[in-house]
Amino acid sequence: MSPEKTQVLIIGGGPCGLMLAIELGRRGIAALVLDEKPGTAFNPQANATQARTMEYYRRLGFADEIRALGMPADFPTDIAYFTRFVTHELARFRLPSAREAKQLVTTLSGSWSAAELPHRVAQKFVEQVLRRHAERVATVRYGWRVTRFSDLGTHIEASAEPLAGGAAIEIRADYVVGADGARSRVRQSKGWRYTGETGVERDFVGGRMYAVYCSVPDFYRRVPHAPAWMNVSFNRERRCFMPAVDGKGEFAFHTQLKPHEDEARIDPAVVVQQAIGAPLKVEVLGSDTWTAGHALVAERFAEGRVFIGGDAAHLFTPTGGLGYNTAVEDAVNLGWKLAAVLKGRAAPRLLASYEIERKALAERNTAYARGFAESLGNFQPVPEIEDETPEGAEARKRAGEYLEAHGRAEFNIPGITFGGRYDGSPAIIRDGTSPPAEAMNRYLSTACPGGRQPHHWLADGRSLYDLFGFEWTLLCLRAPSAESTAPDVRIVHMDNEAVRELYGADFALIRPDQIGAWRGSSAAAAHDALEKLRG
Repeated sequence: MSPEKTQVLIIGGGPCGLMLAIELGRRGIAALVLDEKPGTAFNPQANATQARTMEYYRRLGFADEIRALGMPADFPTDIAYFTRFVTHELARFRLPSAREAKQLVTTLSGSWSAAELPHRVAQKFVEQVLRRHAERVATVRYGWRVTRFSDLGTHIEASAEPLAGGAAIEIRADYVVGADGARSRVRQSKGWRYTGETGVERDFVGGRMYAVYCSVPDFYRRVPHAPAWMNVSFNRERRCFMPAVDGKGEFAFHTQLKPHEDEARIDPAVVVQQAIGAPLKVEVLGSDTWTAGHALVAERFAEGRVFIGGDAAHLFTPTGGLGYNTAVEDAVNLGWKLAAVLKGRAAPRLLASYEIERKALAERNTAYARGFAESLGNFQPVPEIEDETPEGAEARKRAGEYLEAHGRAEFNIPGITFGGRYDGSPAIIRDGTSPPAEAMNRYLSTACPGGRQPHHWLADGRSLYDLFGFEWTLLCLRAPSAESTAPDVRIVHMDNEAVRELYGADFALIRPDQIGAWRGSSAAAAHDALEKLRG
């Protein structure tokens, strides 16, 4: 039997695998996605799409499609903390609705100067969009298991079988990418271990977690507080976080099980009612267990023709909403590099920069998520927190002050969202300048090569990013316009003093992932820089 041929075999059809298929397929690279699941996610899973991820979706043309999903356009995306949902509200961090975010983003400067703001939407909805776009440019098959693969040096050989029964297939590919989750067979087959922190126990988000996907039809009629996207209960019996899924009554409920609780014996509806504080009808749509307390990064991300990304490469406690967003960035980073090598536009050694860049970012992001988990999980409710006494009121006041500060720290993170850098990467040419010091809740834009490039709204209402090419961009500022000699370099000439001031140079060479690769004073030097970066 002749093997089925593809250029890139992607094992795993979650956000990382689907995004990688889109990045490759848009560039004319043949990609085959295989996933054991019957389809995209049913349970909500991740619930926050960060602004940088939304900028990548905008770059691909479907950010508005994503922003239309999830909750109604006017639903507030507040983070609210309660003793129980029907009793005392402790704190609230107010954030804009999807409609407000779309209008607000064009007025912002400083830390939140961006083409897109975050969007609160369940991963299950995002995956449907990613699958639809991936299937337009790649082959996507759910219900298939890869049973083996081998890196033969010149190519990859693999076998796969349909879980519903039928004939197995042989596959020949140039590269294989494991986007196959925390129990990644690709990572395990290579013998790459997770390193970092695991097994951490806390009062909350540190131990055995129980997730319930549920519908509570009367929630918004019975809860005497303004709606919020993220609802957090803070009491000694039942702590939880419960993001809204559709803004109408569906929720993704997560609690930590007590040492004496057995998930096989507890009633999920009762557990949800404990956090609500009233016996409202709870329709259970699904339930599962997972473990919080991980901050893990694989010791290798790549070797030879084998790569990993997403949860296969890094495993988070989901505070800060960083896991799924880090996975999408993995795909964007690897996609353009694989395509450049497969098209002969870059030497294979460019691919070494993937592990160098993304491993450091994974270590950074898992550390931030761990810090948020410690801040929330180690702050415990005192016994009198629910008492209708002066002591109880004082306890609620203190808890509210702490939780409000925590909410601002965890959910207003432009420094984390935009500030990731690839300093020291061979796919960057430093210019002798240093970026500003990183701060998680503040972002100082810089064109210093190695990071996301400065954003600016133009007078005609367009984002500067909308002018960038899907491949390389040479931004020419206050200098004679250059001419492109390469088919994958877009020349953007701008006589704009504000943009020139942001970039601090006459020319800036910007990678396909909107990361600054070089800046300088001549088009000839830019051409030489591109040749060096391509190897």
